[in-house]
Amino acid sequence: MLVAVMGGRLQGVEAVYLAQKAGWQVVLVDRDNDAPAAGMCEKFLKIDFLEKDKLLGLFREVQFVIPAMENRAALENINQCALEAGVETFYDPEAYALSSSKIKSSRLFAEIGIPVPKPWPGCGFPVTLKPSGASGSENVYKVDNLRDFNELIMKLGDSDEWVKQEYLRGPSYSIEVIGHNGDYRVFQVTELEMDAGYDCKRVLSPAEMSQEKVREFKECAVKIARSLNLNGIMDVEVILHDDKLKVLEIDARLPSQTPTAVYKSTGINLLEVLWSGRAGKNEEKHLKAGKTRGVVYEHIKVSGKRIEVGGEHMMSEAGRLRIYKDFFGAEEAVSNFSKDKEEWVATLIITGKDRDEAWSRRCKVIQNIMQQYGINDCVDPG
Repeated sequence: MLVAVMGGRLQGVEAVYLAQKAGWQVVLVDRDNDAPAAGMCEKFLKIDFLEKDKLLGLFREVQFVIPAMENRAALENINQCALEAGVETFYDPEAYALSSSKIKSSRLFAEIGIPVPKPWPGCGFPVTLKPSGASGSENVYKVDNLRDFNELIMKLGDSDEWVKQEYLRGPSYSIEVIGHNGDYRVFQVTELEMDAGYDCKRVLSPAEMSQEKVREFKECAVKIARSLNLNGIMDVEVILHDDKLKVLEIDARLPSQTPTAVYKSTGINLLEVLWSGRAGKNEEKHLKAGKTRGVVYEHIKVSGKRIEVGGEHMMSEAGRLRIYKDFFGAEEAVSNFSKDKEEWVATLIITGKDRDEAWSRRCKVIQNIMQQYGINDCVDPG
């Protein structure tokens, strides 16, 4: 099957990786020749996402269009072109519009009784501030007192466009929901670890969470999907604080990082599930999990005599990436590595029979890299 992945940055990397695991041929479209996913696909086309005629021509040749970006105008044009070309896609404009605004999604959570961090000023310090329309950890601030809070508000300007809520400590988790018309399926819960800038640096599967909390999380995710009348895919991120799950954000689009961890742990490819649902097949084979394996999925940067573990932002500006097998002992890696480079980045994908074994293998991979390059400094800020 020939598919078009629209966007070659972090979501595009995820989409190309999973599409290839499904055995599909991939045409990647982006405006940037050096988009990270451009080095991972069979064919790359440099096209502006608003060029309707070029998109229509491409879409008439493919069987599935996979949006992998967050530009609203581009997404709308891609969706319209897919409709005109009669090709399947999974962009849900209404759900995406709500989920891409943290202010609007917070209102929804309040309406349907979803637990969230307390909003300012109904909470004490520390407080987090994050822009309503930004993705993930972009421009997240933590302030510890009123003076710093007021100074930051003055600096930011229009504070009405910022979400202000209590800062909570505890492990973070994510889950994906797929479906439409009230029929939704949830998948494996993954555990997220953040770097010092609140960007996800590591995904661990399966999550270390009680069955009671897993059930509660899944029920919460489906409740949100139903309230949105979701038609496609959404991920939900929560934090477990004082034994209570609090929803941090939702995104009604293909996420990065966690789908690969779910695939490596369970064998379930969320792109195959999306295709099956959109094509009207609903094939159960795509929904059957194999024996659960432990997964460590993390980002590293090698620079001189130093290894740093960091958030996925370090992968977004690395230029063209490739998929490597048996990468310093890792089962797979996505990287711009070459032997003559002094600085390179990699997303390590490591599995084991359980999480303990996967983590042990991960440590061995780091050790192998350090020995190969004579590195004695490995930093893992959190």
